[in-house]
Amino acid sequence: MPYLLTADAVEHVEQPEGKTREYKQDLSSPEKAMRAIVAFANSAGGQLVVGVADDGKVVGVADPLLEQERLTNLIVDWVSPQILPVVEMVPLAGATVVVADVAVSSLRPHFLTRHGKEDGTYIRTAATNRKAGPDFIAELERNARGIPYDRLPAFTATMDDLDLEVFAEQLGREVDERTLKTLEMVVEDQGQLNPTNGGLLIACPYPERFFPFAWVQCARFRGPTKRDIWDQEDIYGPLPLAIDKVMRFLKQNAFKHAEFGEIYRRDVWSIPIEPLREIVTNALLHASYSTHGTPIKVAFLDRTIEIESPGGLMPSVSIEDMVKGVSVVRNHVVARVFKELGLIERWGTGLPQAIQALTDAGLPAPEFQELPISLRVVVHIKDHSVTPEAIRVDQLIHLDTEPGVYVYKSGVQVPASAAIVLQTVSTGPASRSELLSAVGLSQSPNNYLRHILPLVEAGLLALSIPDKPRSSQQRYLITDAGREWLAAHKEAPRSGASARP
Repeated sequence: MPYLLTADAVEHVEQPEGKTREYKQDLSSPEKAMRAIVAFANSAGGQLVVGVADDGKVVGVADPLLEQERLTNLIVDWVSPQILPVVEMVPLAGATVVVADVAVSSLRPHFLTRHGKEDGTYIRTAATNRKAGPDFIAELERNARGIPYDRLPAFTATMDDLDLEVFAEQLGREVDERTLKTLEMVVEDQGQLNPTNGGLLIACPYPERFFPFAWVQCARFRGPTKRDIWDQEDIYGPLPLAIDKVMRFLKQNAFKHAEFGEIYRRDVWSIPIEPLREIVTNALLHASYSTHGTPIKVAFLDRTIEIESPGGLMPSVSIEDMVKGVSVVRNHVVARVFKELGLIERWGTGLPQAIQALTDAGLPAPEFQELPISLRVVVHIKDHSVTPEAIRVDQLIHLDTEPGVYVYKSGVQVPASAAIVLQTVSTGPASRSELLSAVGLSQSPNNYLRHILPLVEAGLLALSIPDKPRSSQQRYLITDAGREWLAAHKEAPRSGASARP
């Protein structure tokens, strides 16, 4: 069988360690080698190669026949339930290495016999072997038996916990008992209907009551690191509705500009909307709602958007498989309903198409990072950190289809409330609360980000304490560019204007 092992001119292996490969110089530390064997069997399979040093140098084994027999015996003695990988001697770089080829097992979870299942179960994450906790062990057992978590009945819930009117609106047709059973959102037990876990995730107004981490944490960070939070939103509710809520959060923190053709106008976002929607949908679909730890996370930084879902990859799947379109569904009920709602197409082509759309748009391909308890997708975007210099009135485009809304050619959108804000400061400095009150809005961070910050970034407003933008003593002043803008829009209402929420 081909082992895809090659060495370069200086006798170092050319294939790095990863999810399906680990190197050992020898078997002097048998427990570490057996952890890899167990992790491969519980995860995506893999190869343990004995005879390669830590630096990748091929050193071979002194007695290949003896080492082959020893590795085989170690696997028999150390691993439960028993597995029988193929153990062979393979020539490499003028030496002989011993390779144990481990397939994904249908008897998961496997563990180190001397430590027992609770302390000796390991899974493979990237190039490391990680001890599995109780939640992961339970998931391994369910997956081996072909029982998805979202198909299990939720006996602590009742049918009253499902909002079937809202679900019917999403589905576009009446929802009756037959529909719910067909979609596996309910099961019958002792003559009564009970929601399944998937039914609660799909149609319960508050699924986090039953699954503490079934929600999405969104944040907009200013800068390249996750330190300075400028906006945040926690999204709760049924999974199908969460997708649009996440996309709305991303849009309200992005920019939009208009491109005009001879007979049309096209609104263009500064972030790749459709690929991001596909990746967000995948994160909600493939997250593990049975494990405890963190919610789904969406982080909007200046140059990247990171979507992280708990649970990591399914057994038998690697990142290489995933980007090629190999689809192994963790949540079967959720997947079926998403298909009915038109949110996914179930052929595994959605993610490859999203990757292609990103590269076609001139952006780097997204990065897929397998973390200890989650999978993170990093989408590269255009730089959102640059604060435009003061922009003159002649650089504005008026959107006739949206009265009172203007867009700078640079992409900074001027909100409909701009005239009221600028009129308020035209007679003197004003605080953030005074400006938002003038517009008739609450003091929420979102209102600040949507009605004041764009005017600062466009150069129409200036800060009285520019080196401390978050100072409680901060005041806002109108700039010369702001006066020009205001003079060009004398007909703008002075009070009671309808600002966009």
